[in-house]
Amino acid sequence: PSVTSSEEQTEGQNSTLECSTPYVCPGGDIALHWEGYDPRVSEVSGHIQLDTNGVGHQVNLTSSFSWKDHSKKLLCQVSDGSKRASTEVVLRVRHTPKDTRVSLSPSSGNIGVGDTVTLSCQVGSSHPPVSGYLWYKDGVALGTERVLALPAVRREDHGRYQCQARNALGTAVSPPVTLHVFSAEVSASPAAEVLEGTATTLSCDVPGREGHPEELSYTWFRNGAWLKEGPAHTLLFPAVTAADAGYYSCQVTNSQGSDTAQAISLSVTYPPRIPTLTLFQETQGGRLVIVLCAVDSHPPATLAIDRDGAVLATSGDEVALSQRLGVTASRNSLRLEIRDAGPRDSGKYGCTASNLHGNASVTKVLVTRPAGLQIQPSAEVTEGTAVTLTCLGTEDTAGKPLYAWYRNGRRLQESSFPTLEFPSVRGDDAGAFQCQVRSGNGSETSEAVPLRVFYPPRQPVLSSFLQSQGGRLGIIQCSVESDPESILTLRRGDRVVACTQGCPQATSPRVHVTRSYNSLKVEIRDVVVEDEGIYVCQAGNSQGSASATVDFKA
Repeated sequence: PSVTSSEEQTEGQNSTLECSTPYVCPGGDIALHWEGYDPRVSEVSGHIQLDTNGVGHQVNLTSSFSWKDHSKKLLCQVSDGSKRASTEVVLRVRHTPKDTRVSLSPSSGNIGVGDTVTLSCQVGSSHPPVSGYLWYKDGVALGTERVLALPAVRREDHGRYQCQARNALGTAVSPPVTLHVFSAEVSASPAAEVLEGTATTLSCDVPGREGHPEELSYTWFRNGAWLKEGPAHTLLFPAVTAADAGYYSCQVTNSQGSDTAQAISLSVTYPPRIPTLTLFQETQGGRLVIVLCAVDSHPPATLAIDRDGAVLATSGDEVALSQRLGVTASRNSLRLEIRDAGPRDSGKYGCTASNLHGNASVTKVLVTRPAGLQIQPSAEVTEGTAVTLTCLGTEDTAGKPLYAWYRNGRRLQESSFPTLEFPSVRGDDAGAFQCQVRSGNGSETSEAVPLRVFYPPRQPVLSSFLQSQGGRLGIIQCSVESDPESILTLRRGDRVVACTQGCPQATSPRVHVTRSYNSLKVEIRDVVVEDEGIYVCQAGNSQGSASATVDFKA
């Protein structure tokens, strides 16, 4: 048979294919028919010509072909009993792109920030072939290649992707495919810096959390330490406090793995607490007063120090109001130094702290010592050092003052010179010193300032006696003068009988040892002849050593 048809068919339009033979066999079993068509959408009609104009048998197939019929084979067949002959027709159905879809790679596992992802536009069938592509992300046009490559995925790449394929007949758009970027991020609401008492929420999210295909769990950390975990993606503070401030992070976990968010800082602002006000007067000299004010607040507070209501210093201005005043300011701290301090500097000192959230203040009373005493080179010296004590009076004295010196409460001397000198100080010179300044305005006495003199042990005092009443009891006692304290050791020959430090307890039950400052007492009960002999007491400290002997007789 021969077939006549158009070279191509168009989807949705009726096309007719003619199958014919140039002969007719009216009395035989010869049949002409079509095979491979869909009878539901097709119509077959036949025609036999047997006249003077010609002879022939024709069977027509009229059908509305779909894109699925493209490249389908139809047969026009003539049969005579078991004998058959046929002609094949390959359908070329013109249609728009069909079965368009997006292929995502990788197709399994979590996709994290920085990973490489490719999205391919797959078309099941298109005739004529696809001539162009267009990509959409969340409805916004993106690219025109068949393969959309994301070499380093970002959180912003999360979304619904579709591709559009087109040919000469039209376009087709794929169903959307969601790219889930598994990347944790912490956010704060209403802000990362809030006022104390504000209801605050920290949220741990991955893009598309609500539509994520897997169940997620969340682990919270504060300053790197575990805080809580569970299915809740939020951390709630009904009324945030200053103690809640810190760095917060979270880890999101699903069946494929986990991702940890970069920590964010939760900053809590609050008004100044009650300031701490410290008043310090130098004990060596008594002419320097330090006023220190510190406060806890966020943001930092502006500090002001006043005396009896008159401002002396502020943290915003480090320029001293007087040459006697020195001001040093740092974060939430203000230091005021008053040199040559005297009675005029006494009064009620206050410190006020304020920031945009409020203010707080505190007061303290300072009574300055009118006279002071200074020891040079130091209040602790070794024997033989040249020492000078200086009496520091105030600038308010009228006329030429007189200076009286006291040691341990006993008067030493009085002169018009403010110094007491020891060209080569001895241990006996140590004590608590005071000076008194007398002038036309009256007298002022400093506080007692101790002078300590380090010296080696003097000759130890070593004594012994025997008490016969109530049994024979021998007592050997060693004492010494020194500073610092000496270690005392009592020996008999090469044997250590007792010491004040660093030797074992007495091994004999007859011996009892009593230790005190620079003193060692040994009691020997039931004295026997063997206890007699020469006893040596050795004394030593960091400055030197000395010893003494005694002949103990029973």
